[in-house]
Amino acid sequence: MKKNKILVFVIACGLLFGACNQSEKESAEPKVAETQTKESEPWGAIYDSLVNLKEPVFKQERFDITKYGAVADGKTMCTNAFREAIKAAVANGGGMVIVPVGKFLTGSIHLESNICLHLEEGAEILFSKNANDFLPLVTTSFEGLELMNYSPFIYAYNKKNIAITGKGILNGQANETNWWPWKGSTSEGFAYGYKEGQPSQKDSLNLPALMKMADDNVPVQERIFGKGHFLRPNFIEPSSCENVLIKDVKIINAPFWVIHPLKCNKVIVDGVTIESHGPNNDGCDPEYSKNVVIKNCVFNTGDDCIAIKAGRDNEGRRTAIPSENILVKDCKMIDGHGGVVIGSEMSAGVKNIFVEDCEMDSPNLERVIRIKTNTRRGGVVDGVYVRNLNVGTVKESVLKINMRYAIYGNQTGDFIPEIRNIVLENVKVNDGGKYAIMALGHEKSPIENVTFNNVTIEKVQEGYLLENIENLNLINTKINR
Repeated sequence: MKKNKILVFVIACGLLFGACNQSEKESAEPKVAETQTKESEPWGAIYDSLVNLKEPVFKQERFDITKYGAVADGKTMCTNAFREAIKAAVANGGGMVIVPVGKFLTGSIHLESNICLHLEEGAEILFSKNANDFLPLVTTSFEGLELMNYSPFIYAYNKKNIAITGKGILNGQANETNWWPWKGSTSEGFAYGYKEGQPSQKDSLNLPALMKMADDNVPVQERIFGKGHFLRPNFIEPSSCENVLIKDVKIINAPFWVIHPLKCNKVIVDGVTIESHGPNNDGCDPEYSKNVVIKNCVFNTGDDCIAIKAGRDNEGRRTAIPSENILVKDCKMIDGHGGVVIGSEMSAGVKNIFVEDCEMDSPNLERVIRIKTNTRRGGVVDGVYVRNLNVGTVKESVLKINMRYAIYGNQTGDFIPEIRNIVLENVKVNDGGKYAIMALGHEKSPIENVTFNNVTIEKVQEGYLLENIENLNLINTKINR
């Protein structure tokens, strides 16, 4: 291990400072060229299949919610109108459920197969501030753990060919007085309305109880939460669905994760704008999902812009469905903890992630690419391929890999993660923050095969923080020069 650490430092030194003295180079023994192993071409058949993924097609019969009792005053509850319009479309064999111009207040909306929920430009769906409007309980997920909880605002379970489209707005109405305080955050400046003594997810009967149930393998149907508990619902969650399209809508003020495809196959998120700065307001979190395309989107979020998940701890290992074959293309990331992130809930593994032609720029964007796990999570990350990024300002690091990520107390265990085959090429960063690469591997499982090819990073404060990493290739890479 020691030899690998020295090798990495010599390569980094030569690129960051232009030259090291000869005695330092000779003491490391291996030559830079010996580490520049040729990468196999990853942008092949899997990438091509994602680029060519087809949108679901729907019958064009229109079912306007105002014909089923919806009132566009932003005050009248329209939950039943949505339900009846969807029911009529189902009886038709599918169709377009139309939300016309105006503001419509509702509880949860449950989509059925072959239904497209379409918001016309000027339409806004306001989701109720009353948690009881998201009952009855449904099978859902909270931070990588399945449970019976409040319904996601827009939900589908075991459906095929579903969509949410149009130029309208989905407004979760979450803020410092509604939903966000349930986080229980006490950080100065990030309390989100929470005051000491209020109920929150941190209480023993809430998230700690769910985590114990998952560890004890309690059946999901017996993990009863919802009323009297304080675990926030996801905004949009297709669960165990196939052929899903979310296109063009604007989503604001989310209670929790915004778009959460769970155990899905063939998902397209296209042209969506997300503006939500609440706690855990990840923009798009594919989990246990495959063949996912996220393109032409704008993320301005209170947490990760995109976070690829695959279950937490023992539950992820039992479920054993990796998230794989995911493409992020032509997106813009503004605020967020990370641009494209893997973890920390990734115990079932993640592979074949492609990121290209994206723009990232904000003093509040902390990392460009981030992978986070620990020895309680475990999991394997194999194949993260990134190219053609234009980055303005990033706060902490361009690439951060951390096998010691810790939250919610002790996060150590016997499940050693594996991370390998991470490639960034054709990347330009104007202000790289603290580190170009921050990579903290495990002494029993070093990070393997990290390549920067044709990468230019300016204004990096410290360059590199590296531990337990093997085969770091820096090819035609310029740091601070």
